[in-house]
Amino acid sequence: MAPYVVFEGERRIAAGPKLDVAMAAQARLAEAPEASLLIFDSEGRQVDFDLRGGPWDIALRLGEGETVPRGRGRPKLGVTAREVTLLPRHWEWLGAQPGGASVALRKLVEAARRESEGPDRRRAARDAAYRFASAMAGDRPGFEAMSRALFAGDSAGFEARIVEWPSDVAEHLRGLAAEAFTETLSHGEREGPAA
Repeated sequence: MAPYVVFEGERRIAAGPKLDVAMAAQARLAEAPEASLLIFDSEGRQVDFDLRGGPWDIALRLGEGETVPRGRGRPKLGVTAREVTLLPRHWEWLGAQPGGASVALRKLVEAARRESEGPDRRRAARDAAYRFASAMAGDRPGFEAMSRALFAGDSAGFEARIVEWPSDVAEHLRGLAAEAFTETLSHGEREGPAA
């Protein structure tokens, strides 16, 4: 699945990395200034790019341009300090772990992330597909039935509702929703749409 995609109406005109999609959108607007374009990220969210200027200007604004070389020394790890409130017995256990409390907490968080990876991926796929479908096909016949099938994990019902939709929209929606149907969903995952 491409990280970004741009649609003009129901037709996909480009898909790929952020800068490629931005340049394709800028080129299309140069050809047809009245064109109505929508750009989506890989999570089905509509995004806006500032398309003024040349490729270099756009690349810099999108964070795709050359960066200043990193100096010597330890790289920034992105560590964020925040308060954690635990019972004394929890602090005792954490303090007795090899590496101390911080290392133990990081290991616990990573283990929990790995354990919930499947359900989280399915939920993210459903939400991305729903966001995209709402923007591109929210007024189409079968949208509500498609949404119910998507959140119920019913791939056949989902496909039956989008088969008549414009091919580019349906194809992109299938790609976003693919992981939503990887296995039967538990009752706790059958939630409504997330914005």
